[in-house]
Parts: sequence; C-alpha cells; structure tokens
Amino acid sequence: MIDLVALDMAGTTIEEHGAVYEVLREVVGVEDVGRWMGADKREAIAALAGPGADVDRLYREFVARLAERYRQRPPEPIPGVVEALRALRDRGVRLALTTGFGRDVAEPLLESLGWKVGTTVDAVVCADEVAAGRPAPYLVFHAMERTGVRRVDRVLVAGDTVADLEAGTNAGAAVVVGVGTGALTLDQLAHAPHTHLLPSVAGVVDLV
Repeated sequence: MIDLVALDMAGTTIEEHGAVYEVLREVVGVEDVGRWMGADKREAIAALAGPGADVDRLYREFVARLAERYRQRPPEPIPGVVEALRALRDRGVRLALTTGFGRDVAEPLLESLGWKVGTTVDAVVCADEVAAGRPAPYLVFHAMERTGVRRVDRVLVAGDTVADLEAGTNAGAAVVVGVGTGALTLDQLAHAPHTHLLPSVAGVVDLV
C-alpha cells in the first residue's frame, strides 16, 4: 500500500524545456553539468564554479536568468500529470512535490501553473529547506513529515534524474520510479537504482 507519492518537479511533473540546465551552464561556464541534475542548485553552483567563486552572486544570477527564461517560454504540466495527480488524491494518496530548486524559484513556478498546496498537492519541499539536497534522502523524509506519513515502506518516489532515484533509494522508499520525460533516457536511468522505469510519471497511478 502506498500512502505518499513524492514527485520531482522540473522534468518529471513540469515541462520547462531544459531551461534550468541551460541557465546553469551559462552561469557557471561549464558545459558538463550532468552529475548535478536533480541536485540542490546552490550546491551545484558551488561545486561547478570552484573554490573562490562568489556563490551567492552566481546563485542570484541563476535565479534571475531562469525567471527570464520562464517568462520567454512558460513551463507547463507534462501531459497526463494533472489528471494523474487528481486520480491519486481521489484515492486518498498524499502527494508531495520535491525539488532541487530553492523556495524562491519553486513558488513562482508553481504559481505560474496554478498549482497550490492543499488542492493540487499536499506539500512542496525545496532544497533550501533540508540539510542537504539529493542524493541525500532528506527531501523525501521532509515530505513524509509534512504529510504525516510515518512508514517509508509506504512511499513512492519518482523523478527524471539519477539523483532522484538515488535519493529515493537512500530514503528506503518502497517504490522508486525513473521517468523518461527529462534530459535522460530510460536506458540511462536504468543504470541508477530503481524499482520501475516509466515513459511518464502519469503511469504512476497504475503502480499505486
């Protein structure tokens, strides 16, 4: 039995056209950001920019550039996701969105989609609210805390990056799902720890 479904945001439930990684590359001047997909974006900037970098300034630039990119090409729900979220809530499953974004990025993104805590999902947990971002398990644990779920063997975690799958596995989630709607293919995700691989997170309804 699954009590909580914890879903990543960008690339898993939200189509943002790869803007986050394009902007990350621009800000840090590094092309290969693959290993930081799904991670806390401030942590990613600090690691990619290297010693002596002004991480606060780079992060502010990242947030501003990403907001502008989203204005130019607004994010949208991945097809089938809104219906899947509704179906899960109708079954009494609690829903949480987890993200490598800080609250300063996540809230405007959710507002642009009209997604709200209490109606669309039960909780939103951001990277700047936990001790460490993915692949640490704390986003999952915090989602459990906010939704009142006590048993990790009743949690399903889904995401589009290796870090998402590692975080779910590190948390001990019963079901860890890789989805192929992000930058990585299902073949690439197959090398990460998982229990299921799906073309889209919309298919999670069948697993529950």
